[in-house]
Amino acid sequence: MRDLMQKQKNVYRQQFENRARLLIKCPDQPGIVAAVSNFLYEYNANIVESSQHSSDPDNGTFFLRMEFELPQLIEVRTRMEEAFLTIAEQFNMEYSFRYVSELKKTAIFVSKEPHCLLELLWEYQSGDMMVDIVMVISNHEDTREIVEALDIPFYYIPANKDIREQVEQQQIQMLKDHQIDVIVLARYMQILTPNFVAQFPSQIINIHHSFLPAFIGARPYERAYARGVKLIGATCHYVTNDLDEGPIIEQDINRVSHRDSVEDLKKIGRNIERSVLARGLKWHIEDRVIVEKNKTVLF
Repeated sequence: MRDLMQKQKNVYRQQFENRARLLIKCPDQPGIVAAVSNFLYEYNANIVESSQHSSDPDNGTFFLRMEFELPQLIEVRTRMEEAFLTIAEQFNMEYSFRYVSELKKTAIFVSKEPHCLLELLWEYQSGDMMVDIVMVISNHEDTREIVEALDIPFYYIPANKDIREQVEQQQIQMLKDHQIDVIVLARYMQILTPNFVAQFPSQIINIHHSFLPAFIGARPYERAYARGVKLIGATCHYVTNDLDEGPIIEQDINRVSHRDSVEDLKKIGRNIERSVLARGLKWHIEDRVIVEKNKTVLF
């Protein structure tokens, strides 16, 4: 299995070794797209996808995502990035170049419930989600066999509120040692401390089993049932220090009725959770998300 997935990654890297993405956020003003397009043209780059958004054309923020092919990208990328500084300074840009062949190193955190983890592993195994899953960390042993069957390292690290800071120091060190790019909380039922969150800004993705901002916090299905809701949902969002209030990446819903028990709601909800988390992670690894304060622009 490891050999098959490694082969898929190698084929992907080779296929997209000359492809990159440029993400830009800056004050809105005339000439931004023209300047960027002309810059890429001068390097003989072919723009294969371009998306833009302005929060307010008169006095707002401009967002741009360009994906492009550039022959011998590896040889010219450093020179290209250095040359782009002139345009970035002219338009006061926050920007980043992302290289498609560089798969994002990913760590998945999970507790007992495996449904979100299983969805991510299936997408990974089938080659439909091109990431490099470096490790799975859990405060329970329940999913070890599932993970290790795919030759992915599994780390059992007990965690609770009494030893949280000690545990997080160990986790942070592991994540930094492996140069992790994105952390996925696939129903990891622990609240992260501000120190942990601060180490990985806009890199921690969570799935909350509710259509936020409704039913923030614990036991949302029980509270939804008590309220008699007719729709339940799930929300994939970046983690901040405000519980379940980080920038939203993806959401979905399903209709329910008075006939559904709490257990029915949970069963329906699990299907929503796993698909929403998988889509949200895909948007992130494809560099389709730009965070702006407590919102996201999704291309």
